[in-house]
Amino acid sequence: MPMTRRELVASAGSGAALAALMPAATFGGWEPSERYPDPAIKVLDPSFARYRIAQATVERLATGMRWSEGPVWFGDLRCVLWSDIPNNRMMRWDEETGRTTIFRKPSNYSNGNTRDRQGRLITCEHDARRVTRTEYDGTITVLIDKFDGKPLNSPNDVVVKSDGSIWFSDPPFGILGNYEGHIAQRELPTNVYRLDPRNGQATVVTGDLVPNGLCFSPDETKMYIADFRPFPMVIRVYDVVEDGTKLANGRVFVSCEASETADGFRCDIDGNLWCGWSSTPSPPAPAPSTEADGVTVFNPQGKRIGSIALPERSANVCWGGLKRNRLFIAASHSLYAVYMNTQGAIGG
Repeated sequence: MPMTRRELVASAGSGAALAALMPAATFGGWEPSERYPDPAIKVLDPSFARYRIAQATVERLATGMRWSEGPVWFGDLRCVLWSDIPNNRMMRWDEETGRTTIFRKPSNYSNGNTRDRQGRLITCEHDARRVTRTEYDGTITVLIDKFDGKPLNSPNDVVVKSDGSIWFSDPPFGILGNYEGHIAQRELPTNVYRLDPRNGQATVVTGDLVPNGLCFSPDETKMYIADFRPFPMVIRVYDVVEDGTKLANGRVFVSCEASETADGFRCDIDGNLWCGWSSTPSPPAPAPSTEADGVTVFNPQGKRIGSIALPERSANVCWGGLKRNRLFIAASHSLYAVYMNTQGAIGG
């Protein structure tokens, strides 16, 4: 059952505001497909055909954001939360009613979100340069804002492993300007961290990169990390070692083309990586050989097997729906969704 206004205000935590129902969105520039199968869902390799549902099309659920990021599914509430970073707010879309509301404002320019294994919201905040947990009563607990006594850069994306540990990337994007955070001096390398919330201890699991999106393989033996350091950028894969507490053997999993950007991603139960993607060329980059603003899908061997074309570049995705077979896509101004013939891996 959807939450009441009072319950939403409580769940948003101290200092948050809940907006009244947003006016009906004007879906300018978006034309949903009337054809089955949806031509936006592209089979780039025959192995991807089994994941496309012939009678499912891409849907735009909400629009009017400035930069959508960090979607997370709440199955017990049947809703998606996501960040609208420049507007300094978190949004909520309810599956039962189709309504979009403001979940939290201000949000400290929140970015990535996930849930821990107890169902609590875990959030990366650019402006406060911290990772937080929203408790059951709506209060906010700061999990980490410093490492070695120095402030974090701007935590970006986050996942929670089955042992309860919280893994997050810490690039400088939120402190490079005043649009998605505020200008500040970087005092730490751009690392990926593992945080044990039981004792508050954080460790660096990998550095020497500019990390963005990250996720575990379904069996948690591998971690994928988007690295913005090289040009063209790459997605790296690491082995999870030492009882699941460290990363080793980092290597390139996917090399993007010069015009492409991989952002946030999540795995399905078969180990395919569903990536928020942009192939919009920025001069002087050449035009892309593939047309894939939206989502690009790679199999566990790193082969590009499918894509979901959108009119906007996508920053991140999550799996949800009653059977965890609905892919939610945070893409620039909008939130999209499409049913696929697979399910999201647990923990994504």
